[in-house]
Amino acid sequence: MTTQTVDELFAIDSLLLPEEREIAQTVRKFAAERLRPHVADWFESGTFPVRDLAPEFGKLGLFGMHLHGYGCAGTSATAYGIACLEIEAADSGARSMISVQGSLAMSAIYKYGTEEQKQRYLPGMAAGETLGCFGLTEPDFGSNPGGMRTRARQDGSDWVLNGSKMWITNGTVADIAIVWAQTDDRIRGFIVPTDSPGFTSREMHKKLSLRASITAELSFDDVRLPAEALLPDARGLAGPLGCLSEARFGIIFGSMGAARDCLESAIEYSQTRDVFEKKLAAYQLTQAKIADMAVELGKGQLLALHLGRLKDNGTLRPEQVSVGKLNNTREAIKIARECRTILGANGITLEYPVLRHANNLESVLTYEGTAEVHQLVIGQALTGSSAFR
Repeated sequence: MTTQTVDELFAIDSLLLPEEREIAQTVRKFAAERLRPHVADWFESGTFPVRDLAPEFGKLGLFGMHLHGYGCAGTSATAYGIACLEIEAADSGARSMISVQGSLAMSAIYKYGTEEQKQRYLPGMAAGETLGCFGLTEPDFGSNPGGMRTRARQDGSDWVLNGSKMWITNGTVADIAIVWAQTDDRIRGFIVPTDSPGFTSREMHKKLSLRASITAELSFDDVRLPAEALLPDARGLAGPLGCLSEARFGIIFGSMGAARDCLESAIEYSQTRDVFEKKLAAYQLTQAKIADMAVELGKGQLLALHLGRLKDNGTLRPEQVSVGKLNNTREAIKIARECRTILGANGITLEYPVLRHANNLESVLTYEGTAEVHQLVIGQALTGSSAFR
């Protein structure tokens, strides 16, 4: 009897444009050749070769993929999402690195920067020659970024920056940091060269999730910045939140890549594992688990594609992004955990990707807005009442 993939079960390929299919195949091939053979070792050692891989990501056009001009690929948002799915099918840490570079750091400059700032930074970032990070979260302010204590004060035409940021992907390898700070004129964003006097970064260790990713704490001690470091078109919390929406969009697709990889691994394992003299795949309980997971994976992929089309049409709303982020990360981690049960004891080893994905998805579920935050965004849209305070 022939078997089908989840994509075939839901006829996902029929919903993609030729360019999107080509991008999916190209990125999947890259991930198979350059990421999958090494990612278990990177995860175990808590390392990720950002400087080695960044030019390769840049050559593929993955950085700022759906931005236009300045050396960016200028694809559709849906195509970018599909690329995120294929990268995260290898590992969430790799997709996080791409999201931070393109959807956060580059997006901030693209949305809120001057033409001079765009010309100066974006081409090098698109090529992977200049690396960026995004400093919003602080030790005491995660879900409530508006309470941040990092502050920038004007001193003549300069700005002087003081404070700290935490959980910053790429923080110790970045050439520039997009840093958000309180000012006398609301929250503002700054492009901060990481070689500035008073800027320090420290890599965070002892992580149990996103181990194949560099995470750092940033500190600013009287970091003096020229006037042209300010991103002029961002005032208030809407600035960084606009960037977070871009990153959340990539997660909607990416989380489904991790879930797909888990399910494919579990199905393959069940077809080869003998239990009580027949294949594990031949048991009703196993097939029930696989069927339920396939349905949720397919629904999540269809939701991601629908939101991608809305984004390409310019009609995607923030609460719709929250729907996608809430549903797909929540279902992805459920799928990863259920797949682990099919693999039994083998599921806890790095020989298989399932528990690595599950551990990574613990972070993906939380960052760029916790599940609870997105529930409140959706609840406010449906009831008209804010429950944040």
